[in-house]
Amino acid sequence: MTNQSVEWIKAGRRQRRRRWVIVTVLLTVSALMLCCAMLFLGNTVYPVKDVVRALSGEQIKGVSFAVNTIRLPRMLAGLMAGFAFGLAGNTFQTMLRNPLANPNVIGITAGSSAAAVFCIIVLHASEAVVSAASVLAGLAAATVIYLLSNRKPFSIGRLILVGIGMQAMLNAFISYLLLIGAQQDLPAALRWLSGSLNGSQMHELPPLAVTVLLCAPIVILLGRHLNLLELGESAATSLGLRTDMTRVALILSSVFLLAIATAATGPIAFVAFLSGPIAKRLVGAGFSNALPAGLVGANLVLAADLIGQNLFEVRFPVGVITGMLGAPYLILLLIRMNRKGSF
Repeated sequence: MTNQSVEWIKAGRRQRRRRWVIVTVLLTVSALMLCCAMLFLGNTVYPVKDVVRALSGEQIKGVSFAVNTIRLPRMLAGLMAGFAFGLAGNTFQTMLRNPLANPNVIGITAGSSAAAVFCIIVLHASEAVVSAASVLAGLAAATVIYLLSNRKPFSIGRLILVGIGMQAMLNAFISYLLLIGAQQDLPAALRWLSGSLNGSQMHELPPLAVTVLLCAPIVILLGRHLNLLELGESAATSLGLRTDMTRVALILSSVFLLAIATAATGPIAFVAFLSGPIAKRLVGAGFSNALPAGLVGANLVLAADLIGQNLFEVRFPVGVITGMLGAPYLILLLIRMNRKGSF
């Protein structure tokens, strides 16, 4: 390899790194701007100085309650849950080398949803019990899917098929619960299933914050190994990667992110599905798009909630807006994969 070729390679890498940094900074700034918008906008638009005074602890009639009790928890829940969904969804899609292999399709979030609906309709449980049950059920569903598909050699297709089967079974169970449920319990169950930031409270957010702070760095640091896992089991092993340990660490961290985020906000549709492809398109090849995918997820949830709460006569949960965005992309992806013969 000539010196000129080496310089070309280094120049290309510097260009890709610069693009990654610029995209990440812009996504961070966009998320911060959306966070500010969620604090300022609502039924009443408050001046910036009043919002800042309320956040600093000063009691201002009307403003303090609206900002600290309603808007701030809603904003934090959307920011952290969106980041968790985006990060985890990108991990599964990249690791399994399939854009359809997102947590909503392969049955992980369905476990949390089934447990939550069961607690709401059958047990009439409190919100704390619903959240705890959804977390445990999400972890249990992921464990069962992994154990049923964990045969040597590891097969991506087997895991996806097992996950789709688990998803279908759990969705059927949810439909049965909705059919037998009392009329007064159905709105709460449907609201939870649609994914919503309504009713977010500060005392419910610490588990989500701790999970994001602990698990997100693991996924981001191991994100560079995802590119090796994309090459396949044999190639990744030959390059010195301990594939089993890396895969288990990524799966466990991502599942915890998904389970806790789902318990906090419900299964917000298509955020985990859309974040990875959007981030990959923005960042390009050559560097891990784990962090950008998390930021895209946060931007999607915050923007969708602002749209659902302020642009229509009727207020829509955030999951309805993200579903409207994600469904056309899913159809387009299926058409594209069918043309390429990927099925």
